[in-house]
Amino acid sequence: MGITRQQALDCFESDDLIGIGMEADAVRRGLHPEGVVTYSIDRGLNCSSSDLLALYYEVGDTIDMGATGLLVHSDDAQHVQLDHFETLFAGIKRRFPEVWLHGLTATQILALASSSHLSLRDTITRLHDAGLDSIASNAIILNDDIRKQVAPDKCSTADWITVHRTAHQLGLRTTATMIFGVGETMAQRIDHLAILRNLQEQTGGFTSFTPLPHQAGAIPFDVPEPTAVEYLKTLAISRLYLDNIENLQGSWATQGLKVLQMGLRFGGNDVGAVLLEERFAKPGGATEEELRRIIREAGFKPAQRDTLYRTLFLN
Repeated sequence: MGITRQQALDCFESDDLIGIGMEADAVRRGLHPEGVVTYSIDRGLNCSSSDLLALYYEVGDTIDMGATGLLVHSDDAQHVQLDHFETLFAGIKRRFPEVWLHGLTATQILALASSSHLSLRDTITRLHDAGLDSIASNAIILNDDIRKQVAPDKCSTADWITVHRTAHQLGLRTTATMIFGVGETMAQRIDHLAILRNLQEQTGGFTSFTPLPHQAGAIPFDVPEPTAVEYLKTLAISRLYLDNIENLQGSWATQGLKVLQMGLRFGGNDVGAVLLEERFAKPGGATEEELRRIIREAGFKPAQRDTLYRTLFLN
């Protein structure tokens, strides 16, 4: 059992960052006693194009670069129809059966269900049958008042929960995220974590959780970006509260490599993906060599994993 809501709130109000980090590190050691920190090699695939041959070529090129997973998304999800994704995913799986297709968000899947006049369950089933292996998350704080202010085009909190619960019931694993620092209170941040913990208790369907501080320009009003200290505290409290979600992922794309490395002593056991095209990424990127180096320098053994956190290569 993770810490209580009041304990989490007390941690957010505490100045004892190192103490909180040590407690989170102890939870991490309990869940991952082998001293391994993982990473994946993935790449984003924008599925909006109607040129399927070009998309297949891009997938092949990505696999040749060493990627094992594709993060599938669409910049025009309101207009791309379900049959387009079905055709594309099935075509990818015929040509590259080894690649893992992870992606689409709750908002995108709900839009597909609406435009296709299908139930949510039938929509997810058809996507899965076509080749979608797991579902992504890009969740701004799960509070409807906050979401209406920050991202009015996103689905409601209840709908987000329903999509992920339905996917879990159908056998699809999903990831959990929290884009924070968008004007929410600490209590609302804990509410988000509570929603995830409760759903995980019911379904066990989340593979990982990733807290993501908002980046300048990503929301429609001016709020300072969370500091590295706030990020590390949120990461550690997430590890303490979400002890039923096995994997806690850091983010080089929003924090840089040094803070990412520090996060490995604040509860994190995964450093994200090489070749990942983050929507909110800072300029630059992280190579496999860089990620493996910072893992070793932090005192851990690096291991390449797949999307389900199965080890592919340990060294």
